[in-house]
Amino acid sequence: MAQSAQGTQADPKPVAPIKTIASLDVARYQGTWYEIAKFPNWFQRKCIADTNATYKIKEDGNVSVTNRCTFEGGGKGEAMGTARQIGASTSPILEVRFAPDWLAFLPMVWGDYWVIDIDPEYQLAAVSDPGRKYLWILSRSKAVEPSKYQALLGRLVNNNGFSLEQLSLTPQN
Repeated sequence: MAQSAQGTQADPKPVAPIKTIASLDVARYQGTWYEIAKFPNWFQRKCIADTNATYKIKEDGNVSVTNRCTFEGGGKGEAMGTARQIGASTSPILEVRFAPDWLAFLPMVWGDYWVIDIDPEYQLAAVSDPGRKYLWILSRSKAVEPSKYQALLGRLVNNNGFSLEQLSLTPQN
């Protein structure tokens, strides 16, 4: 901990809990979303471009998730998973897993997927987790109007206390 001029320890600035959107219409959210930017993470370390995710409601009410990307050298990657809403049918709090079905009973195979920002047209969204370790900015198109992107970044900082230094743009070809 840093020492102040008086020689006492400074208190860290408290961070308010992350805020989600009020409600999520999963039927409108389904379809393909392109990754515009993200906080780098270990499970996407091989993905260098063209990252996207397709969501589709399954018969059991859960959501199938198909993530795709391009690797260095041009190879393609794909990961299939399942998402489930936590709470009400309009809850913006989901969990996602890419582990096999037979491991679904284990809590540690589910990761947090919280929709924290979305425009009224369901064209631009931000997804994170309660600890702000992960962040994805997603769009229905491969390119985002700069003013809308900057407005979203401003909301992430002002409404949810994000520090965006590590935000990395994702090339979409």
